[in-house]
Amino acid sequence: MDVPVALVGCGRWGRNHARNLAELGALALVCDSDPHAEVPEGVRRADGFKEVLADPDVRAVVLATPASTHAAMGLAAIQAGKDVLVEKPLALSYDEGRRLVDAAAAAGAVLMVGHVLLYHPAVEALRGLVADGDLGDLRYLYSNRLNLGTVRAAENILWSFAPHDIAVMNALVGAAPVEVAASGGAYLQEGIADVTVTDLLYPGDVRAHIFVSWLHPFKEHRLVVIGDRKMAAFTDTDLEGTLRLYDRGVDIRDGVAVVREAPESAIDVPDAEPMRAELLHFLSCVVERTRPRTDGEEGLEVLRVLEACQRSLDEGGRVVALEDVRA
Repeated sequence: MDVPVALVGCGRWGRNHARNLAELGALALVCDSDPHAEVPEGVRRADGFKEVLADPDVRAVVLATPASTHAAMGLAAIQAGKDVLVEKPLALSYDEGRRLVDAAAAAGAVLMVGHVLLYHPAVEALRGLVADGDLGDLRYLYSNRLNLGTVRAAENILWSFAPHDIAVMNALVGAAPVEVAASGGAYLQEGIADVTVTDLLYPGDVRAHIFVSWLHPFKEHRLVVIGDRKMAAFTDTDLEGTLRLYDRGVDIRDGVAVVREAPESAIDVPDAEPMRAELLHFLSCVVERTRPRTDGEEGLEVLRVLEACQRSLDEGGRVVALEDVRA
């Protein structure tokens, strides 16, 4: 697509944006504070963010910068007349995110949030299983997003890792949780949680929990969804994922619990890179002036859940109702 895009931030995650945008023929400019950051061959490097904003040929900006910069840089890009894809989280507070969303609406700009898992073909297939009723009524969900490293200083593990899982769970349930409770510990840096466990209650008594940590001996990205008919498990790696369906459960017959087990089955999903799909969707929205699937409002809903979780974390695990967080 003929959409000149500037990439701001070409670090560990930004490099993936750079590769995909270059292969799509959309990468016009790269801006990074590190003069040694790798830039795809033939792509111009900007001297700074101001050059990106002032470039009349740049139609859209992808922000793959630290989360603490998202609000200010996103707002500046929108005010400069650019469409924006900002990596998750949209901002580090609901109020900052609200200003971004309102600014984009006033300017008629496309604002999209990088909730890349919602573009994963296995997650899309899982959403289809839930929507078609293959799992039956949802009972509970849980996710583990664990790794060693990727330690942040500006945001804790909750804000760094959990947005992925909150976005996916909200999409699967079709609603935001009504209340949350979070607990965790800070072992590497004072006041910055390295591990958190969050319990979420969704409408219809659907329950979920999210376990995230960057202080873990091995990498595990797994989401399990339990219905009253069947169960499903999505295991994620860097570029691939597996989705398995389990015709298993427990039935109550004449007051007796009877375990039901059948062979598991693998769900075939397209071999497609989630980030490539995400960027193609963003470029399409820029060209067609349509609303992204993961737009600013969806990002705001995730921020509202995160703020409730953070409030609970700060208050020793107290249950926090979402209605008590700005809507």
